[in-house]
Amino acid sequence: MKRIKFIISFFFLILPFQNLKSEIIILSLCDDKQDEFLKNEYIFNLNELIMVRNYVYKEKTYRKYRLTDLSVKKSNSYVRNIYEENGKILTHKHGYPQFYTQILFEKGKKEIFIKTVLNDEEGISKISTCKKVEKFEKES
Repeated sequence: MKRIKFIISFFFLILPFQNLKSEIIILSLCDDKQDEFLKNEYIFNLNELIMVRNYVYKEKTYRKYRLTDLSVKKSNSYVRNIYEENGKILTHKHGYPQFYTQILFEKGKKEIFIKTVLNDEEGISKISTCKKVEKFEKES
């Protein structure tokens, strides 16, 4: 009975003092080879393993995409699940097992890549270079 009381009191004393750390990386002012943006940023929450991309097209780019797809919005945001592998951060695979794409990013670097896989043949292309990288570590 004393052991159980000790274990319970241990949890009540130790758990409140444990720090929970979360790491957030924000890449902003990102250019693009194809498109022009008023805003183009990527937010990586490494604690929750999600990436949020926020962007606003410039008028010329917006009209180009709106011609062929009426569902295109001038400003948009989307969320993707991410994971770390060999020091790189990747979004979950988007597509089919034989053909899929992923966004790829390395900590501390300003470049964002797209990884394309077709029948186990891998290709990596740079899609964006960001001018500003901010890293936040939050303790609670």
